Amino acid sequence: MEIQQWREILIPYQQAVQELKVKFESIANENRKLSQYSPIEYVTGRVKKISSILEKAQKKAISLSSIENEIEDIAGIRIICQFVEDIDKVVEFIKSRKDMQVKSEKNYVSNTKPSGYRSYHIIVYYDVHTALGAKKLQAEIQIRTLAMNFWATIEHSLKYKYEKNIPEKIVERLSNAAHAAYVLDREMSRIRIEILEAQKSFQYKSNIIADILNTLQNLNHVGNKNEIVSIQSEFNRILEKGTVEQLASLSKRLDVIAQGYKVQSLT
Repeated sequence: MEIQQWREILIPYQQAVQELKVKFESIANENRKLSQYSPIEYVTGRVKKISSILEKAQKKAISLSSIENEIEDIAGIRIICQFVEDIDKVVEFIKSRKDMQVKSEKNYVSNTKPSGYRSYHIIVYYDVHTALGAKKLQAEIQIRTLAMNFWATIEHSLKYKYEKNIPEKIVERLSNAAHAAYVLDREMSRIRIEILEAQKSFQYKSNIIADILNTLQNLNHVGNKNEIVSIQSEFNRILEKGTVEQLASLSKRLDVIAQGYKVQSLT
């Protein structure tokens, strides 16, 4: 197959990865801006390399004409969560979407692979619209915790290094590490409420500070300079030794002032 043909095949998958990343990242960002917890920590994506596609096709005896039907993970999205409980939330969210259709799913979280690999895999159908026209394609979405992802990344690197023939001693160590990752996830779930409360508090304070700074910047162009300097000094004092409640009170006062100058804005 010529390079131009490969380009025409892969361009829609590249677009699909970009679009899916943006959609899942937007969900996380929206929750954070609203001071709500996001089950999505971060998102990555990739389009399978041509060499990897050919290697998989050869291994599974797939003809070049059947590659797009038979290889489901040409487009790959990875969603990383903080807690195991978040995985089910993300799965249900994906199933509720109208812009993608679930083809199949494999739960390697409950049904851990013998190697110790844990992750939740979903194959979806997704429509893209490119300069070459509309196309329905397949994409694989992997959902896992930070601990699962760390272990899987290391295992993948070792498989590549040893050409999938990892020495027995390293296999044993990987198995021990997989158990340690499982224990870590379990312990994090046990203190999940405390962690979430701490993160919510931090995010709430960060949002207030961002609002104050944004409003001060807007007021600086139209407001009374002495008043702005006074508020800035007060803000610095509260930031150094004050409470979140004092910051929230200052933010409300600034909103009133900003409304008077018609420069209030959202961050």
